[in-house]
Amino acid sequence: MAKVCWPYFDPEYENLSTRINPPRVSVDNISCRDCTLIKVDSLNKTGILLEVVQILIDLDLIITKAYISSDGGWFMDVFHVTDHQGNKITDKKTIDYIEKALGPNGHTKDEVKAWPGKRVGVHSVGDYTAIEVIGRDRPGLLSEISAVLANLHVNVVAAEVWTHNRRIACVVYVNDNTTNRAVDDPTRLTLLEEQLKNILRVCEEDKEVGRTSFSMGFTHVDRRLHQMFFADRDYEGGGLTTEVDPTPFRPQITVEHCKEKGYSVITVQCKDRAKLMFDIVCTLTDMQYVVFHATISSDGPYASQEYYIRHKDGCTLDTEGEKERVTKCLEAAIRRRVSEGLSLELCAKDRVGLLSEVTRILRENGLTVTRADVTTVGEQAMNVFYVRDSSGKPVDMKTVEALRKEIGNTIKLNVKKVPASAKAPETSGLAKTSFFFGNLFERFLA
Repeated sequence: MAKVCWPYFDPEYENLSTRINPPRVSVDNISCRDCTLIKVDSLNKTGILLEVVQILIDLDLIITKAYISSDGGWFMDVFHVTDHQGNKITDKKTIDYIEKALGPNGHTKDEVKAWPGKRVGVHSVGDYTAIEVIGRDRPGLLSEISAVLANLHVNVVAAEVWTHNRRIACVVYVNDNTTNRAVDDPTRLTLLEEQLKNILRVCEEDKEVGRTSFSMGFTHVDRRLHQMFFADRDYEGGGLTTEVDPTPFRPQITVEHCKEKGYSVITVQCKDRAKLMFDIVCTLTDMQYVVFHATISSDGPYASQEYYIRHKDGCTLDTEGEKERVTKCLEAAIRRRVSEGLSLELCAKDRVGLLSEVTRILRENGLTVTRADVTTVGEQAMNVFYVRDSSGKPVDMKTVEALRKEIGNTIKLNVKKVPASAKAPETSGLAKTSFFFGNLFERFLA
């Protein structure tokens, strides 16, 4: 047999351009009086815009304006950001992290990996098992899911729960109560999966609708929830309406064609809120569209965002069917995170069954959870529940007082009205939207 010879390629050649032209990151607190300017210049690559926005939203920064340009081989963008109180970003550790995370070695340095961002996967945050659940929503379903976990002696370390169009999707991090390690026994996992599937089967025809799984790779939690809903085709559900917003300002989304440059131009006008840009860019990216230029701005309580895009294969949105699908998907992505009504912030010593107990009390008091952020810092569980009356009426404050009495003195409860304005903070210092896993947070602060 003739010997086959292949040309030699230096494995370092692929990264040569990046090493010659490393990303440049600037955190500027001088040029603008009201906000911090974060400027990123780097070689362009697939998904880079989503990576940058994801880092900023994991720091709970509010993006008030942004200018994006990534035509050709270079990526240049400027973000105007503040904290939730509207202040500039002056904390040195936060600034150092931004420069490291967005800089030349942002995805390789250990100190950057130590930031407690939200990841999904069995091996992504130490000894935790990640469980995905998606199915038809109904009053008390989260309580039933929590009860299954408690009965099987599984401790909930963190969870993110969204509801939209009568569907529920959640990602739950759990570990074994006795070993504090991942639940990896196949028999136990099979039992857990079967019990979760049973509570999702509210009727025979729903058997194929509810799904549970355990391993999803290393995807950002918020992005994963968008992907789960997208795969579930929640955007096709009739009436993205009044369930969560009794006086809705429905997102205005238009898709036009820019003949001169060969782009499709998507314009979004809606109520402004935290993480709005992330939700839109995440959806476009997962639908295989590339953002070449974008302008983001906010005027009072409203946001205006414009994206110049093409499909990954270079095509624009030429058919009415494509335009309608993109419009529906973006509207669904915008509404999934919207919460109106009350937020209940609870802080207590963590224990197996705590989530089950709290959600049971909410259910028994006639409250439905529309969204939830469950976190654990050391021995403290810090949970935020966005709730509404199960009958669709505003939550009666008598119900809240009854809730306080039933919860007792072992759980600290803070009740807040969810602001209609998007830029107002969704939660207080009791719970961050990122998942903090004890030692990871301590390593970063050390």
